[in-house]
Amino acid sequence: MPSQYRPQILGWIDDLDKGTNYLSGADDRLLYANDNYCAFLRKTSSDQIFYLCISTIIIVCLIPAIYICFLLIFDLISKKENFILLIVIIGQIFSFLAIYLMIPELYQNLFTRRGCPIIFNRKTNKVYINESYFFNFISFKNPIHFLKPNKKRIKEYDWVDLHGVVVHNFSTYSLNTTILMVCEPGTHKTIDHVLLDPLRYGIGSYQVWGWVNNFMCFNDLISLNDGKYTWEQETPFKKDIIQDQGWPEWMVEAFNALSPEHLTEIKQKYHVQ
Repeated sequence: MPSQYRPQILGWIDDLDKGTNYLSGADDRLLYANDNYCAFLRKTSSDQIFYLCISTIIIVCLIPAIYICFLLIFDLISKKENFILLIVIIGQIFSFLAIYLMIPELYQNLFTRRGCPIIFNRKTNKVYINESYFFNFISFKNPIHFLKPNKKRIKEYDWVDLHGVVVHNFSTYSLNTTILMVCEPGTHKTIDHVLLDPLRYGIGSYQVWGWVNNFMCFNDLISLNDGKYTWEQETPFKKDIIQDQGWPEWMVEAFNALSPEHLTEIKQKYHVQ
């Protein structure tokens, strides 16, 4: 059965249900939680360094490969070696596609700072991100968008419009990733997607989703002290993770908004539409 969210994301395995979830675990991803909001880490330093190295190596290897393919194509055209020419052209196309995908991966790992946290406020049902951009469906309309370094996405989302799916990374290690599909209100039409929990083995990819849902449902199955910082340590959390990372002042204040009305007051205070 295919995903109900369209267009379906590459590597899709499963659509995830919202609500109380007994398969729940903050693992090492939860940074901080209090009665208003929680913050989850999405990039560990070890993963970031590893994938930065991998993407760099692939790009460095592909550039001479593309150049060699060009030379071979001109040589094979003159020799009329049509079958070999076709193989080289196909290889050249795949090389261009690979480098096209690796460039944003390189940028994302190069410019991501302090774990790239995602914030969930359960009093207002809002979700906040501030990240180095790594993908958007807009890129299909404007491919050059992929090549702009250090792109930033700072956004507020409605929790009701975010839907979890699990995707496969196509490796031999069966690593799964949880993605939040951003849909148009009241529809299953996907307009964007946000990384929630990257690269886990088996059911590990479902645990953070479960924890977030239990938090948003005010469920007692979780503890607010499961994270790196306990609920009393909001000040050091903000100093270590949020400060000087480009978060808008209104958004940082909105983390602790107590109701939709309180959020409206905060936005009016900072003249935010």
